[in-house]
Amino acid sequence: MLNDFGYVDRAFANIRRVVDEQGENIKKAAAMMADAIGNDKLINVYGGGGHTTLVMGEMFFRAGGLSNINPIMETGISVFNQALKYLELERCENFGRSVMKYYDLQQDDLLIIFHNIGINAATIDAALEARERGVKIIAVSSSYWQDGMPEDHFIRHSSKINLFELADVCIDDYNPVGDSIVGIPGFDIPIAPVSNVVDFTIAHLLEIECVRICVEERGIIPPVWNSANTPGGDQKNAAYVKKYKPLVKSL
Repeated sequence: MLNDFGYVDRAFANIRRVVDEQGENIKKAAAMMADAIGNDKLINVYGGGGHTTLVMGEMFFRAGGLSNINPIMETGISVFNQALKYLELERCENFGRSVMKYYDLQQDDLLIIFHNIGINAATIDAALEARERGVKIIAVSSSYWQDGMPEDHFIRHSSKINLFELADVCIDDYNPVGDSIVGIPGFDIPIAPVSNVVDFTIAHLLEIECVRICVEERGIIPPVWNSANTPGGDQKNAAYVKKYKPLVKSL
């Protein structure tokens, strides 16, 4: 039998805590997503650097995912840049602002920001730019990191602001400081990070609740991708491709 040293149980316990304690915030955020669909607007998604950018990929052009997702994509702060380079860029002030300016979000647009640490420059600058533009912000992050890091910690934005201070709705992913949750006896470095497992789950919980609200409460048909790899998938998706390709830079 495989010994996972408690990883699966701890990861599921984290997810279960999110479901039990953040359910109301997820419902509020999903209602904002349903508002965007009802108003025929995009749902913009941003990851504030490193592996949190992967959540955009999980939500974008995904079988069973919403078709109106607009990833605020910037390779420079993603894991598809050289690692040491993206680490520097996500700590560089005004970089996040430049990304948001390029995508040019407007008053009452919706933005979901994922960053489990929630204090770095690329996250805070993006949130500040969006807030100044009147954009509605859903933040997915960890209170443990935001509350636990010293005010003078070098990765903090110079404003010392936490992401949760800038959002309309906050969803706590309870990511532990350091992220990794497994200890191997005789080895003193924790392994097996949990943040993406939890954040991917939150992304799908938001989609599930959003679709439920659209169908059960508002009588709206939400735009959802079929799998392009199943028979007829491309044909079923053709109308959404035609509609969103001019609007979503990454399509």
